[in-house]
Amino acid sequence: MRSLFILMGLCLLAVGSIAQATEKESAPGDMQAMMEMYQKMATPGEPHKVLATLAGSWTTTTKSWMDPSKPPMESTGTAEMRMVLGARFLHQEFTGEMMGQPFAGIGIDGYDNLRQKYVTAWFDTMGTSIFIMEGSASPDGKTITLEGQHDEPGGGTMSHRAVWKLVDENTQTFDMYGAHHGAKEMKMMEITYTRKP
Repeated sequence: MRSLFILMGLCLLAVGSIAQATEKESAPGDMQAMMEMYQKMATPGEPHKVLATLAGSWTTTTKSWMDPSKPPMESTGTAEMRMVLGARFLHQEFTGEMMGQPFAGIGIDGYDNLRQKYVTAWFDTMGTSIFIMEGSASPDGKTITLEGQHDEPGGGTMSHRAVWKLVDENTQTFDMYGAHHGAKEMKMMEITYTRKP
């Protein structure tokens, strides 16, 4: 805990030094414009409002494929979603089963105003890594396509593509595709979320 406070202190010191240097080099008007830009970038917009529509309690049905030539494994679960940090991020807590074992995961979804990309972070009980993906939405905002990759045990990487569809106010789907070491992409998982009454 002490190291966390030390790290936070160093970060604040660095930010303060940069601000002082900027004040010396920039006119007051430039500093004001910069602060207004930071405020704009920090303000939730339309994409965040879309994410906010997903807040609530959901039941889930999951199909997962280890081998595309065989029938999928199926399981059910629940997901609790809520907006956090001033409606900037969607926080998901998922509980269910995976390969016959109890499974829990946490997801953080957001929209980066500066980079104009959706960004998601996922971590769960099947590993110790944090999985990051980013992408964009269709013109109507109802389909979000995300891409990412992770290192695999034994070497190499696996690339991922996820298609997240906001079907209606009570239904959403999340399909995940993957490719081992640059091989042909295959469908790995399909989750259907249904809002609880």
